[in-house]
Amino acid sequence: MGTGLTSGIDYTTMITQLMQIEAQPQQLLQSKLADVQKQAAALRQVNTSFATLGSAAQALTKAAAWNPAKATSTSSTVSASASAGALAGSLSFTVDKLASAHSVASTATWTNTTDAFGLGSTLTFKDLGETSEFGHVDLVDSDADGKVSLGEAVAQINKANLGYTATAVNTGSGYQLQVTSTATGTAKSFAIVSDTQPSSAYGVVSAGQDAQITIGDGAGKITAKSATNTFTGVMDGTTFTVSQTGVSTTLKVGTDTGAITSAVSSMIDAANKAIQAVKDNTDSSEGSTAALKGNFSLIQLADQIRTKLSDAIAVPVSSDYPTGSASPASIGIQLTKDGTITFDAGKFSAVLSSNPALAQQIAGGLTGVGLDGAANTPDDTVDTDGLAARLSVLAEMASDSVSGSLVTMANGSDTTAKDIQSQIDAWTLRLQQRKDTMTAQFNALETALSSLQSQGNWLTSQINGLPKWSSSSSS
Repeated sequence: MGTGLTSGIDYTTMITQLMQIEAQPQQLLQSKLADVQKQAAALRQVNTSFATLGSAAQALTKAAAWNPAKATSTSSTVSASASAGALAGSLSFTVDKLASAHSVASTATWTNTTDAFGLGSTLTFKDLGETSEFGHVDLVDSDADGKVSLGEAVAQINKANLGYTATAVNTGSGYQLQVTSTATGTAKSFAIVSDTQPSSAYGVVSAGQDAQITIGDGAGKITAKSATNTFTGVMDGTTFTVSQTGVSTTLKVGTDTGAITSAVSSMIDAANKAIQAVKDNTDSSEGSTAALKGNFSLIQLADQIRTKLSDAIAVPVSSDYPTGSASPASIGIQLTKDGTITFDAGKFSAVLSSNPALAQQIAGGLTGVGLDGAANTPDDTVDTDGLAARLSVLAEMASDSVSGSLVTMANGSDTTAKDIQSQIDAWTLRLQQRKDTMTAQFNALETALSSLQSQGNWLTSQINGLPKWSSSSSS
């Protein structure tokens, strides 16, 4: 609006200052909105940590987590892996052959790749006995120059994607067509015949061959073959790959205790991170900027983690556990004075080696199948009160995407934020209307002042125009 020409009043500054006073309730709402949004973000941060804890704990309630297998080889030329549940054992063998791909080359030669192919318009790929067809390629004159060239034949064999690669090989005295199977093994050996040429038009460059190993060297020795250099199922649940002939090696398959220890360690790490997330976001100490200061529900969740990881576990009565209960500390899991959980991997590994079932019962806990007979469904029950089972249930109650307490609180904050935002928007409209009203009022005031000034100026001019009388003239 600027400064009034008549009054000299700076209306812009005046309106701005008045609106700042009028906007104070909205500013309080904006501050409240920022706090609520910060709370929602903090709740989701804590929820993420509990979801991570739930995943780590849930994994340890599955039998497969306690039966990981590890395969090792005594030779660097033989690599091996084992799936969960693979049978333990050892296997010694010698690598006799490596798998190779079948390859043939034309007996005919060409001066240039643009020369006419001349070995038929249809190439058919068959088994070596020529009783079964693997596929065929109908050659066409793609550049319409009146002939199918060697180069066109090579390109069209490759484009057909029948499992063969073609190459025009420059021998120095001309070109020959070489065709090689993309897969190794005897079963992938092939012959090429055409509508004008027999298979003898191609010679074998290298015969397709299976990889072969020999187990033992006596009269009862065993031979195993594979179409590739990777053998699967020779030992149940184990896969190994050979890369050199003449090598003797021994494979050993056993439980991967390191993987189990690592999984338990990951669960404890996740528990500590969840506890820390609660601590960081509920800190009520002087100067704290935590969004959820003193939130009792969250503090209680952290306390429940500590309780779940410190309360005794029911175990079979034995000389080591005469009362039928075991402290988590017996497998290296212990609550410290500062409220965090420590994990002694060495102590756990010792129990795992000496009594794997007990280690699983204390640290894990198996989820059983419910009345519907199907695993991983809502009616599944916890058969064993293990640490992982406890934490899995707790984390689910907190972070379930529908009913989790943390999710519910975060969604509640979102709803509150939306309501506050609606109030802020209403205030924005109200303040604009108030500003418009003030502007109109001050405009009217300035107009009135201008009118009064004009009237005053007229009266002044009228008075100044009256005759002037003096005392001397009247005498």
